[in-house]
Amino acid sequence: MKEENTGLQPELTQEEQQEKRNEILQVRREKLDKLQQEGKDPFQITKFPVDQYAAAIKEAFAGIAPEEETGKTVCLGGRLMSKRVMGKASFADLRDASGDIQLYVRRDNVGKEPYAAFKKFDIGDVVGVKGEVFRTKMGEISVKVEEITLLSKSLQPLPEKWHGLKDTDLRYRQRYVDLIVNPDVKETFVKRSQILREIRDYLDGKGFLEVDTPILLPLEIGASARPFVTHHNTLDMDMYLRIETELNLKRLIVGGFDRVYEVGRIFRNEGMDTKHNPEFTTVELYEAYADFHDMMDIAEGVLSTAAKEILGSYRVTWLGNEIDLTPGWKRMTMIDAVREYVGVDFEAISDDEEACKAAEAKGIDLEGCERTWGTALYEAFDQRVEEKLIQPTFITMYPVEVSPLTKRSPKDPRLTERFELFINHCEFANAFSELNDPIDQRGRFEHELALREMGNDEAGMMDEDFINALEYGLPPTGGMGIGIDRCVMLLTDSDSIRDVILFPTMKPLDSAKKENSVNSEGAAAPKPVAEKVDFSQVKIEPLFEEMVDFDTFAKSDFRAVKIEACEVVPKSKKLLKFTLDDGTERRRTILSGIHEYYEPEELVGKTAIAIVNLPPRKMMGIDSEGMLISAVHEENGREGLNLLMVDDRIPAGAKLY
Repeated sequence: MKEENTGLQPELTQEEQQEKRNEILQVRREKLDKLQQEGKDPFQITKFPVDQYAAAIKEAFAGIAPEEETGKTVCLGGRLMSKRVMGKASFADLRDASGDIQLYVRRDNVGKEPYAAFKKFDIGDVVGVKGEVFRTKMGEISVKVEEITLLSKSLQPLPEKWHGLKDTDLRYRQRYVDLIVNPDVKETFVKRSQILREIRDYLDGKGFLEVDTPILLPLEIGASARPFVTHHNTLDMDMYLRIETELNLKRLIVGGFDRVYEVGRIFRNEGMDTKHNPEFTTVELYEAYADFHDMMDIAEGVLSTAAKEILGSYRVTWLGNEIDLTPGWKRMTMIDAVREYVGVDFEAISDDEEACKAAEAKGIDLEGCERTWGTALYEAFDQRVEEKLIQPTFITMYPVEVSPLTKRSPKDPRLTERFELFINHCEFANAFSELNDPIDQRGRFEHELALREMGNDEAGMMDEDFINALEYGLPPTGGMGIGIDRCVMLLTDSDSIRDVILFPTMKPLDSAKKENSVNSEGAAAPKPVAEKVDFSQVKIEPLFEEMVDFDTFAKSDFRAVKIEACEVVPKSKKLLKFTLDDGTERRRTILSGIHEYYEPEELVGKTAIAIVNLPPRKMMGIDSEGMLISAVHEENGREGLNLLMVDDRIPAGAKLY
């Protein structure tokens, strides 16, 4: 069978897609078997003498004329991305680590048998090529092949040429295919490496020393976040994947290192959305005899320098907004920001309850929060101000309630010398004038323990050794953490954190889906096996005895909605924020307290049912425009919940009767 255009055609039916795919797989296996029988197994080859790359060849010979030969012989290795067989001569496109280059393969140049073998190569095969560089009559720099060797047989067909790999879920799960067929994706990760190098160069130039600290820790401490817990068998104790690098780096400052930083992975057992992944990368740094003002200078310098060096400009576009990273970024206190954007002057308020009432009068939701002046100030900022910060802005002087490791302000003990950097309403950096008073620090830890006992699973533990370190004397110190992934998103104009992490965390597919490759999207699903469900321990609410007249019921507008996006609501353990297609031109936002039962990623793309004619209800400062319908029951003393999801063939906006 001849196999040329092996990509699966999206216009084919599911059955035709599967049939074609099976045919391709069989043909490719048969080709490999024949090669092995002939003693030409490509997998036996261990090395090929690559001495040039496509991009370097094009740059070096950019000035040659059409049909000009260079006399320069090169050896390249790469993947066949296309092949055009035309009798005794053929053209092919080779893609290596640097880019693409055209190959001219002629029977008279390579020999009759090698040419016949080349004609049987498939798109996706890895080959080694030796030949002379020249420019074709049409003006394209190419390699006139003298020798071509099959180095690795591709047994899976690549996605169809013109449509490529578009399914975002498959792109993240099979990043290797994503990198093969989407060159812009590869460029994103090249820039990520460059950004990391620029950050390191900047800090090294400032006299900072790069260090490594443990990932496995005996305590959960240092940030308001839920950790991943594991167990060390030899020590017979639970351990925690680090949620920060802070405390160990400050121990090094106590030990006499004046400037240290660490680029490393952080792990937080929390929700997933376009800006959050359970494991992510930060650079955290500490400088003795400095404060948070010095950290602002470094944050500004790191990001602006990276933009200028990598992109050639301080101006970048991200999420539809033009961002100006020219040094001289705005700096304002949280009190000033809330006064400007919310209309409450917390500087003129001293009483806790008065502060809470002033915030609630502006629509700030304080449900489940400590009713203190500092909490009211922070929630007002978090719910109403953060979303308005587009250009780089340092927000300074945070309440002590949300800053357990930060030095209090000498001017106002309710506040701390802390800042967060916001760009396009997204947090990029968090920095402190570090708390170095061991007595105050113990009190902060004890407060965290009290919150933990009240059920706050993000509150930290007591770290006696860290207090002991502080008792030896921590000099005045400035510290800062910068989210690397968000920096890469900013400088590559990426919409999602998954676009800048090579292998983002994904929920495992079921066994049926695991068997399907990147090209089997249209494959016929196996017949489902009926699941036997035990309902013996299930309790449901009694049916209403009171009758509702038909007209009253009919006033509720139930509609099918497509879940286009879903993300965790910041500072909320229960709420998920849904962006829904309800069949109209605008998108509908609904908040639902179902995070205990679902992660955002497993709901995106589903079809659900919502009541769409309820009046908007403000939740965590966000207008929720309706209600998603769930089925609720009790099982073994615990509430169970299932979001009502329906067949995806039902269009958005379809009305339920």
